[in-house]
Amino acid sequence: MRIENGILVTIENGTYEKGYVDFENGKITAFGDMAAAPAYDGEIMDAQGGYIMPGFMDAHTHIGISEEGMRWEGEDCNETVHPVTPDMRVVDGINPLDIAIPKARKAGITSAVVSPGSTNVIGGQAAVMKLCRETNVERMILKAPCAIKCATGENPKRNYGENKGRSPMTRMGTAAVFRKTMENARRYMKKKDAGEDVYDPEFDALIPLLKKEIPAHIHAHRADDILTAIRLCKEFDLRLSTVHTTVGKHVIPEIAASGIIPIVGPCIGPAGKPETVGGDLAMGAMLEEAGVEFALCTDHDVIALWQLPYLCSIMVREGLSEDAAFRSITINAAKAAGVEDRVGSIALGKDADIVVFSGHPFHYLTKTKAVFINGNRED
Repeated sequence: MRIENGILVTIENGTYEKGYVDFENGKITAFGDMAAAPAYDGEIMDAQGGYIMPGFMDAHTHIGISEEGMRWEGEDCNETVHPVTPDMRVVDGINPLDIAIPKARKAGITSAVVSPGSTNVIGGQAAVMKLCRETNVERMILKAPCAIKCATGENPKRNYGENKGRSPMTRMGTAAVFRKTMENARRYMKKKDAGEDVYDPEFDALIPLLKKEIPAHIHAHRADDILTAIRLCKEFDLRLSTVHTTVGKHVIPEIAASGIIPIVGPCIGPAGKPETVGGDLAMGAMLEEAGVEFALCTDHDVIALWQLPYLCSIMVREGLSEDAAFRSITINAAKAAGVEDRVGSIALGKDADIVVFSGHPFHYLTKTKAVFINGNRED
């Protein structure tokens, strides 16, 4: 398959005002300037001057586990009986027939990180999911686990302190629960590595985190919570992405020095609770000015996933460069989930997750003309 005659934005390998991309067996095989394109006798799609881009990716959602149009029946985000549940696998709660998935796909979003919620200090195992038409979630999964979802701030203390009268009741308690769990998991890992016959599903789930094979995705809105997340991961030498980073404007030097890929968003909409007061639509621009690569999220279903391009466009309006905006919903989101070798840019050998737009992806009149996931047309 070849898509040609469009503005090709590869993200990492330049932009071609009149470009093409070839793919076969689900992988990208060639791309570049139309003037240098080799002869091709396969199926061709004419982009007619529109944009050809890698499919967009949201770095933090609850799509499929907080189902659109459902009540408690489709709400599977949080196992609220214990503040530490790392053995919960989000894959076991995803409904691939959630009606939000085709809506997101129609907006040019081809993959998303699906995470447990933020009620628990350690909530479970997140996964990267392709938003293809499927009835079997296992055929949608790109990487599982891709991160361990954790939380600071108001949510754990509200659920356990206010509602259940047990620890953690405070931010101190939340950090203490995290430390105790990670230290016990580290000791368990040493025993297992030494060949001892031990088994604990909660600690087993944390071994990839301790070995830095996957990152911690830690819910943190307030500036002090962001610093707590950085502090905790530094103590245990963990990879980290802060999730939301809503009031991060007060600690941008610390974020920059930490080397993390913060996940920002959703930012639009009213402040739903005290810890989100003080968010700023210019957060992306502030991070870019500080040299920080970040990823963007809708936190679906807080903001519908199909609105991801619009959230991005608002940040551009508030000073974020177009290049940084594109990166925040492509390659940076992929890096935050550890799948940048598969998705996030148009490059040889990467998955053929490609979208054709009628015009600029951030323009309100632009339509999605074609969506390909793994080389299969999905629109």
